[in-house]
Amino acid sequence: MLYKEIQSMVEESSRKLLQISRPSVRFYVLADTQERPLDDPQVVRAEKEIRQMPQRIKLLQTLREDGTWPISRQRRLAEAAGPGPPVGWTYITMLRNLYNLREYQVTIDEGNVRAVLEKILSWQTNEGFIPGPQTSLFPFPHYNGFALRGLLGFEMRDDPRVQRLTKWLFKTQRRDGGWVIPYLQDVRYLPQYKSMKLPAFMQMIREGRVPPYDPSQFKEIPSCIWSTMMVVRGLSIDFETGKLERTKRAADFTLDHFFKKNFHPTFLQSEDNWTKLKHPTYFGSGLLALDILTWLGYGADDERMDKPIRWLMSLRDRDKMWSHSERPHAEMDQWITAIALSILSRYARSLNGEPFGMHSEQPRLLKWNRTRPL
Repeated sequence: MLYKEIQSMVEESSRKLLQISRPSVRFYVLADTQERPLDDPQVVRAEKEIRQMPQRIKLLQTLREDGTWPISRQRRLAEAAGPGPPVGWTYITMLRNLYNLREYQVTIDEGNVRAVLEKILSWQTNEGFIPGPQTSLFPFPHYNGFALRGLLGFEMRDDPRVQRLTKWLFKTQRRDGGWVIPYLQDVRYLPQYKSMKLPAFMQMIREGRVPPYDPSQFKEIPSCIWSTMMVVRGLSIDFETGKLERTKRAADFTLDHFFKKNFHPTFLQSEDNWTKLKHPTYFGSGLLALDILTWLGYGADDERMDKPIRWLMSLRDRDKMWSHSERPHAEMDQWITAIALSILSRYARSLNGEPFGMHSEQPRLLKWNRTRPL
């Protein structure tokens, strides 16, 4: 019964979306949700139209030879007053635009795209992580997961520097399968610091007035839901890292905490963050979590998936679309609907006992470098 309901929903909404969607969204619905081969005439046509999209052309034209995009004067001055990139908006803009380039089917050898990836890797520390963009005092696992998504998405898995970043992420993975922001989400809870205001605590770190850091001393503190989701997002975009047991542990942590309040007040603590539909999703959401989980192979055989899937189904509007939670937005609503349809399509396949997600037996998936809006 549920299979037929979901299938009907996917077919109806896909039909409407294909009639009104932009080429980038249309390509995604055809190639991912409907699993059409890449030489299908409609897929080929959508890909050609993507190349003419003004947004795609502008992103490539404004990308400078040094791998950066221009930022506003106000942000440039603020960045110059600090330590400079990778701390600041230059790096944030690079990460977000890499995300957008993947939606527009841009490859690593177009324009100065390779320079962006090389610039990011030039900031890599000896430990393996990329510092910034908010501070250089300690690493942010969620931004490193976001960076890994871009690097793996542009097929740099075999680069030793990317492998070192992946190893650092797994090295810092906690016993419960997740990640925390060092110092802010563990040392901060020590009795002598927990009542201290954040600026004062940050100043102590700058001055080196905190104890030597041993993560094993904080293993009882739960991991951060959103830090973990961003790392899983990076790991899951690649077939090799997506199938690792460590990635599954992180995905299990995410699923176990679906709809729950984040333990840490420093990063999206409210449970409302799960149920807001938005795009692009830089810091996670219920929609993003389901996209990641169904891609990794979580389906109807896992009872934890039932409630989130039914929640997603309940949000479809009368016009057969899913829409931005805060305000309607033509392009965002198209992407949100496309992602919802991919999730439900995979879940329907799981109900029917068919392979789905990265475990699909479709040979084209192995050839298609996923340009997903994960």
